[in-house]
Amino acid sequence: MLWKRDRLFCEISPVCYEIALQKEILKRHIKNFFEKEKFAETIQREKLPNVVAAHSSNLIKRGKGIDISLQEGKAQNIKLACEKINGLVLRPGEVFSFWKTVGKTTKRKGYKEGRVISGNTIKAGVGGGLCNLGNTIHWLVLHSPLEVTEFHKHSDALAPDEGKRVPFSSGTSVCYNSIDYRFKNNTEQNVQLLVWCEEEKLYAELRSEKAYPRRYELVEENHHFAKEGEKYYRNSEIYRNVIDKETGKVLAKELVLKNHSEVMYDYSLIPREQIKNEI
Repeated sequence: MLWKRDRLFCEISPVCYEIALQKEILKRHIKNFFEKEKFAETIQREKLPNVVAAHSSNLIKRGKGIDISLQEGKAQNIKLACEKINGLVLRPGEVFSFWKTVGKTTKRKGYKEGRVISGNTIKAGVGGGLCNLGNTIHWLVLHSPLEVTEFHKHSDALAPDEGKRVPFSSGTSVCYNSIDYRFKNNTEQNVQLLVWCEEEKLYAELRSEKAYPRRYELVEENHHFAKEGEKYYRNSEIYRNVIDKETGKVLAKELVLKNHSEVMYDYSLIPREQIKNEI
């Protein structure tokens, strides 16, 4: 006989979910109050001279099964959040917190309904889509010597890949304010985070006062899809190579993530050649 697991309190009803969510938000506020971290707060419009890493991506995805209204809401939400972050300088020892910088996302501030993930389902929610911005920032940080101090993951198979597969093109989760994304400037110079939107594209740069002696690259190995029961999952291992700029020698190969993500889009859109051991 198969026994069903007891439902969590947050799964009983929407009211219970909201109570559980507010409890987590309160716990984070209390934790923030007692933390000794120095959070970055300085916005500087003048750009630091050295580009450590740069990235861009489309704000709006179009295709089968994609709700364009939620995509447009996501684009608006990312634009508003970028205005809070753009130009932020982290001095040595300072920490970036996504939610301490962006603040709470509300309709009053102009935030729209975008795509959010709740459990294993995609639905509409005010401020939805900011995971895309969190992931872009994470991608920059992984291409630098900065230290990730808080990271949460969701599926990186929310929609089919656009063009060539980019490791860590998605998959970072943020949710006010209990699920944060944070990194620390553990170097001896100031760094600056630039994020802005233009013509349906998100642009991002991580800058510093001077160049670092090493560069970083992400590589993905053993990428494939596999069926487990009635569901499909994306599987892979994502590594970070640490490379000496002067010699070109790989100094270290670090496992960043062992990926096992439920596919959240129409299974017919999975490239058949990328499905492993399908019966």
